[in-house]
Amino acid sequence: MAKKLLEIKNLKQHFNVGKKNEVRAVDGISFDIYQGETLGLVGESGCGKSTTGRTIIRLYDATDGEVIYDGVNVHAKKSKKELKAFNQKMQMIFQDPYASLNPRMKVLDIIAEGLDIHGLVKSPAERTKRVHELLETVGLNPEHANRYPHEFSGGQRQRLGIARALAVEPEFIIADEPISALDVSIQAQVVNLLKELQEEKGLTYLFIAHDLSMVKYISDRIGVMYFGKLVELGPAEVLYSKPLHPYTQSLLSAIPLPDPNYERNRVRIGYDPKSHNYRDDDEVIMREVTPGHFVLCSEREFEQMKKNSTTV
Repeated sequence: MAKKLLEIKNLKQHFNVGKKNEVRAVDGISFDIYQGETLGLVGESGCGKSTTGRTIIRLYDATDGEVIYDGVNVHAKKSKKELKAFNQKMQMIFQDPYASLNPRMKVLDIIAEGLDIHGLVKSPAERTKRVHELLETVGLNPEHANRYPHEFSGGQRQRLGIARALAVEPEFIIADEPISALDVSIQAQVVNLLKELQEEKGLTYLFIAHDLSMVKYISDRIGVMYFGKLVELGPAEVLYSKPLHPYTQSLLSAIPLPDPNYERNRVRIGYDPKSHNYRDDDEVIMREVTPGHFVLCSEREFEQMKKNSTTV
């Protein structure tokens, strides 16, 4: 079995809005990510998936809970040296390829920034050579190093973001909706590039997105978030073929297919959180319905799901 690289325990990220209001962007979620796999994290806009990624990498300090990376608590008090070492192991590809690159810096300096900070090159010549190699790795030309971000298309800019993340040779990459701002044809190119890089370099991904079709294509397992909660988690094929939580069923029913006959008869499944009808004594927790397939549910729902899962 693969090594457990990342362990999230009861992670919470709450924000104060005004004097009395509190937004529970992430509200007590737990999951693991194993070395070499891709875990997809999906859900509608505002569900907390991007906040989860930013909290894991410590762009936000967690309100509560633990982020254990390779046996070390990320959010425990750390020295600058320890944080620097952690930042080299874990990198992030941001959603907006336009805003994530400094428009005043040349590509050479944007990609080499991590190399400089971590002291990974010994001379200007080695620095330039390494940047040229990274550009070729992501399908761009060495000549692009002397250009500015505004001279590139959206897909090319996202490739630059990937090259920047790869520069420090990380083990784990959080891809925060890396294709949402791109055209469909370019989305496929970027996702294929990520898969190729994973195979070549043994990378581990947390792939955050709301495009369920693309998430299925790239992910080994998928977690579904709803209003700060993780409501379902399981192998990609199982979750798509046998979704158990009503919210997951609703999401999947909204996926369009290039089939006019299917689309003409497709039935959308609505989701009403009030339909659960929990009692005061119901304990709503993540429960393993089938091996590796977890659902946020009460004991009564759990028994019904187990019964349904065995029905042919």
